[in-house]
Amino acid sequence: MYFNDVHIGYYLVAAIVGLFVGQMVDWANKRLPEYKKVISLDIVKEYKKSFKPNYILMLLTSIIYITLIYNYGIKETIVANLDLIKFMILTPLLLSAFVIDYRLQIIPNRLNLTIFEIGILFAFVYGLSDVAITLNMLLGMVAGAGIFLLITLVGGLVYGKEAMGFGDVKLMGALGLYFGLSNIIIITLVSFLIGAILSIILLATKLKKTNEYIPFGPFIVIATFISIYIPFETIKLILMKIFTLGMYQ
Repeated sequence: MYFNDVHIGYYLVAAIVGLFVGQMVDWANKRLPEYKKVISLDIVKEYKKSFKPNYILMLLTSIIYITLIYNYGIKETIVANLDLIKFMILTPLLLSAFVIDYRLQIIPNRLNLTIFEIGILFAFVYGLSDVAITLNMLLGMVAGAGIFLLITLVGGLVYGKEAMGFGDVKLMGALGLYFGLSNIIIITLVSFLIGAILSIILLATKLKKTNEYIPFGPFIVIATFISIYIPFETIKLILMKIFTLGMYQ
């Protein structure tokens, strides 16, 4: 049986792997903020003692993996599957950034560095077939970090405090390696749009007070997943219609 030209066996494997990866995300979320190793032979016993299934993260990761395969398909060569592989590796890192930043208002340096290191590796692999792709990914890194760094510095000068944390700056720089220049700009715009809408809702419903800090990392993560699933031109068209109040044709 096939779905979108992909055998159902791939979906079943992705679902099972997603369950395990989702549980590992929960484990990482407990370790990273405390600057502890996530994977080590010394922590096997500790993990067994403190094991408690996080069904939400397990099911969410499993669903994302299944839909990634449906969206990108399974190609014949590794190079043709690079986008799928890249996003399957990035998914647990994004989920970890979302949860940790939402709970603790930080994005651990180790997490951002891991996203960056894997991004550099993919930029190199893409460059073996097309150097232009690698250059675009590097430009995405510079643009992603640069835009958020500028906002942070200007916010500090105008308001006397950071407009957003440097963890967000590092995260956007690292993500630029996965999405390139055009897409990282789209992710930036979508994240601010989502942030504005959800912040208004949180303040209107009094779930957050005006003097409370609202972490921006979750908005970046949501915008990133939107960019993973929805084509660039489609998002661009939607944004143009929103920002021009429907006048863009």
